[in-house]
Amino acid sequence: MTNLPDERRERRLLILTPFGKDAALVEAMLRNEGIECTVCADVSGLLRELESGAAAILLAEEVVVEGDSRLAAVISRQPSWSDLPILLLTRPGAESISVGNAISTLGNVTLLERPMRVVALSSAIRSALRARARQYQTRAYLLERDQADRRKDEFLATLAHELRNPLAPIRNWVNVLRLSGTGESGPEFLEMMDRQVNHMVRLVDDLLELSRITRGKIELRMEPLELAPVVAAAVEASRPLIESARHTLAVSMPDEPIVVSGDAIRLAQVISNLLNNAVKYTDHGGCITLDVRLERPEVVITVRDTGIGIPMAALPRVFDMFVQVHEGDVRAQTGLGIGLTLVRSLVEMHGGRVEARSEGPGAGSEFVVRLPATALKPSTAGSTISGVPELREMARVLVVDDNHDAADSLGALLSVLGADVRIAHDGNRALELFDAFHPAATFLDLGMPGMDGFEIARRIRARADGRGTMLVALTGWGQERDRRRTEEAGFARHLAKPADLDSLQDVLSSIGPSVHG
Repeated sequence: MTNLPDERRERRLLILTPFGKDAALVEAMLRNEGIECTVCADVSGLLRELESGAAAILLAEEVVVEGDSRLAAVISRQPSWSDLPILLLTRPGAESISVGNAISTLGNVTLLERPMRVVALSSAIRSALRARARQYQTRAYLLERDQADRRKDEFLATLAHELRNPLAPIRNWVNVLRLSGTGESGPEFLEMMDRQVNHMVRLVDDLLELSRITRGKIELRMEPLELAPVVAAAVEASRPLIESARHTLAVSMPDEPIVVSGDAIRLAQVISNLLNNAVKYTDHGGCITLDVRLERPEVVITVRDTGIGIPMAALPRVFDMFVQVHEGDVRAQTGLGIGLTLVRSLVEMHGGRVEARSEGPGAGSEFVVRLPATALKPSTAGSTISGVPELREMARVLVVDDNHDAADSLGALLSVLGADVRIAHDGNRALELFDAFHPAATFLDLGMPGMDGFEIARRIRARADGRGTMLVALTGWGQERDRRRTEEAGFARHLAKPADLDSLQDVLSSIGPSVHG
């Protein structure tokens, strides 16, 4: 293989002709004009050189042998930005079978009939090289955009991590006060705090969700499912917002079961986002209607409100990312403008479509989701939210986090839930407590200085009784790659801060009292 720098190899012309004299003459002419080129002895040599880069190929018709598909196979595996120019020197006269095969299998082929003038050959080669240079510009743009995407994802992940950490102790103490009944300011104050924390968590989750969806990183867990439990879960998720705004919600569903093929959690997210949007843009005491009906071959889900409406000119833009169609309204400043974008993306991933309707300002809004109906029977093991099992008996739990507020508040909450808790703020203390306490579950923060959560987990697993404890990653890092990493490290659960009460109860209910029973 030619020993050239990568950049020069990508700019060169590969030459393969059946007669050495032709190749030598072309090579000499091109070198005089400052064009990098490499002469190949046969198809195998051409393929070897092609692996390390080329701007174009100059072939003689005689080289394209019928039945030899090696070059076509390589050409078919080009990346999306690449369309390698191939200049084919043909014999004069009628078209041959080999030329026809080359045109149909090699893609970007230009025919050059022999004999041809030197200036014409030079012009054709330079045109091919210029076209390839534009392809390289496209590649550079795509690569720059993919770096840019990575930087955006890293920024969002870091932002989410930094926001989740301070939210964790707030949510923990709110739950402690609520469950222990020690809140001096009354349940209304605790409910308000909980709503605001949940709102912040939802904003963080939406940012990460949108990033994953736009990059195609979300996989739906598709199964036949009844829509009624999905609607119930969505209404329950949105009920605190609806009640705080003193809205009236009317839900209408047919008596017969409606079955769609979809991801229960994602469809509940769609409906909940539409309900939340209706709450946001409807004055207190308004009316919201959720209507589900079967219009074969589709299921139609409609959310109507008596809110401020949407200007007709803005209807085509309501699903665009970061768009706020009511820029003069204070309510438009309370969100990121991505809820409806998530709705459209998730609906389209289910093979459906969504549209917005409104008669204009003051006339309310209507959002209509259409999903394909299915005749399949719903799965008995659906993905809808189920009740949280009760804690069987007191379990020993070790909490490890260098953030004292996060560790102490989580320890207090787990104690209220019925666990016997010990707390460590560094790796060495965590291992000492593990050896003395033998916990059934160990909650580990991952990003601690010195000995991080992964190293602590590795050392716990290396102990004789270490495999009996459930390792739970409790972290501000919540992207899919973070979950894969903790799973590979032996963690049984990955809880993103601030962990919700149901998830903590679920962990406790799934473990025994201690490693030694």
